[in-house]
Amino acid sequence: MRFSNKTVVITGAASGIGEEAARLFAREGAIVIASDIDEANGQRVADAAQGDVRFRRCDVCKPAEIKALMDDAAAETGGIDVLFNNAGAGGARPPIHEIEPDEWDSTMDLLLRSVAMGIRYAVPHMKGRPGASIVNVSSVAAVGPGYAPTAYSVAKAGVLHLTKMAAADLAQFGIRVNAIQPGFIMTNIFTRNLEVSEEQKVLAKDALRQMSSNAQPVSRSGEARDIAEACAYLASEAGSFLNGTSLLVDGGLTLGPRYSWDPEEPGVYDPLETMEEQARQNSAV
Repeated sequence: MRFSNKTVVITGAASGIGEEAARLFAREGAIVIASDIDEANGQRVADAAQGDVRFRRCDVCKPAEIKALMDDAAAETGGIDVLFNNAGAGGARPPIHEIEPDEWDSTMDLLLRSVAMGIRYAVPHMKGRPGASIVNVSSVAAVGPGYAPTAYSVAKAGVLHLTKMAAADLAQFGIRVNAIQPGFIMTNIFTRNLEVSEEQKVLAKDALRQMSSNAQPVSRSGEARDIAEACAYLASEAGSFLNGTSLLVDGGLTLGPRYSWDPEEPGVYDPLETMEEQARQNSAV
């Protein structure tokens, strides 16, 4: 019961990572304020939880609603101990030479400004709370091209730097701020916008799960529970010496191309290795 009598606010809690985190924190004794724009699924999460989960509607693209969420959570429970800035989606997909200003702005509002304003409005209710902790969701896309669309990747890189800046700003209040960089995690983010039946979405998820298990050294797809467990660790006493850092939870996806970790995969041409092999063959003759 790592979070007994702690108040935990989670955004994007109606599905995926947020849902798993809400369930985990509740099982470990927390009062969980689970927020989302999806009221039906948000209430479903609250009703099914083994513990105290209370759903509150919040559109994180609207700062006034974020403020109301934090104020109401504190008024109801006495304060906020943990904030998990998790809400997000894929954002705009066009490359930088095609994206429109409103697409760029909406992606930044959802993925970066929402995190900043979540911190902004939670902190007044976290001051003086022993072990107060904020956990933000970044992405492997923050490390470089090739993992996600441009706007999403830039926003997630911004979350990493915001995490460091916030950790420095809030150290005076004893509030720790860390981030998680998920890799390929099987959630609805990959199938939400597909215009197909639910049965076809299930098939698509199965295909994605198989593909992801082959893309990294850990030979299974990442699941929402992997990120929820990482969040709980960062927010708990066990993670109390971590501040201003980021935890990669990616199954080794960012280690490098497959040939760097799979001995069966042909690698790049290595002239030194080729000369050594040639020398061995000549000596054998």
